[in-house]
Amino acid sequence: MYIRLFSEAVRFSWQAIVNNRLRTFLSLLGVTIGIVAIISVFTIVDALEKNVRDSVESLGENVVYIQKWPWGGSGEYQWWKYFKRPKVTYKEFKQIKERCTNSNSIAFLFEGRRTVKNGNNVLENVEISGITYEFPQIMSLNMEKGRFFTQSEMNSGKNFVLIGHNVAEALFDFNPVGETIKISGINAKVIGLIEKQGESITGNSQDNGVLCSYWFAKRFINERISNPIIMVSALEGVSNEELKNEIRGIMRTIRRVRPMEDDNFSMNEVSLIKQGLDELFSVIGIAGWIIGGFSILVGGFGIANIMFVSVKERTKIIGIQKALGAKNIFILLQFLFESIFLCVLGGVFGLAIVWALATVAGKMLDFNLNLTTQNIVLGLSVSAIIGVISGIIPAFSASRLDPVEAIRSN
Repeated sequence: MYIRLFSEAVRFSWQAIVNNRLRTFLSLLGVTIGIVAIISVFTIVDALEKNVRDSVESLGENVVYIQKWPWGGSGEYQWWKYFKRPKVTYKEFKQIKERCTNSNSIAFLFEGRRTVKNGNNVLENVEISGITYEFPQIMSLNMEKGRFFTQSEMNSGKNFVLIGHNVAEALFDFNPVGETIKISGINAKVIGLIEKQGESITGNSQDNGVLCSYWFAKRFINERISNPIIMVSALEGVSNEELKNEIRGIMRTIRRVRPMEDDNFSMNEVSLIKQGLDELFSVIGIAGWIIGGFSILVGGFGIANIMFVSVKERTKIIGIQKALGAKNIFILLQFLFESIFLCVLGGVFGLAIVWALATVAGKMLDFNLNLTTQNIVLGLSVSAIIGVISGIIPAFSASRLDPVEAIRSN
């Protein structure tokens, strides 16, 4: 009996929607706009968050970066204090490499920007990175063509380079491996093409850069005016905290920092960025709910208004149904389902619009925008909840009508 009651209420609700197509369409607009507002915000935020987190994770969970400047975090950023610190040096890198027992790999990196040429093709302000042999053991580096440096090529400062995908496209119309480029007027042979990594919001991409050995880079980049980094990855089973404690002791010894003095260097790790990202995207998520919430609220008021009109128009029909034995719950479900159907249909249309916009925008901007299953479920759930909230009062008022007075109404 309850199944039949439920199915009859659904059928009556659907007939009411179909028989008033224009009113149904106009009623859907408010909810549709609200869902577009909410889900569009979350789709963009999700895409941005995935891009940023993927970029951050490429830095390595178990890697400690020793630098002059900290990456930030909570609290005030005391730049005036950090400015006085000395920069890390290659000599310190060598000493850490000799003394650190909890490390798996240790690499050194310093960067500068120089002009790169191949014949008449010129690229200015290209990021040139001087690295040590252990660099690919810490940072992800896949070769599309060619190879990485050998240990002897690194130690001798051979004028060999690896170039990023965008640099290769700008300077060559063919396979660049084996060709020669000029960096600040110095000839360098291309021995490898780095696999395309794509744009990264954190800037952690080699597509626009050139890699060379530390000793070769020193010929045209002044290490003192760059911001060198010592990268240390932990042994398996060793926590970042254990590794940091050992590095802190080594660095303080090297720099002869007194026991009561603060560290004059920073040890950065991915967890610092992730903590900031969690706070940032939490705020953005709240803002998304506020922006979309007002839109969906307006749509809900529109649905509630339409449902009151619907109850008024069908008052005589409600009286006849009650006179024929229809129970209050049947009347209530009939109007409640109509409200839910209207909102869910509006939600479906809204999701379809978001999907279309995300697809077009993703192709135009070359950015990965996807309508996720989570956001689809969220959109439909919000629509259904708004339908219940908007329809419950009109449906309840309809179910409480006196059948005699309802039949007499005009």
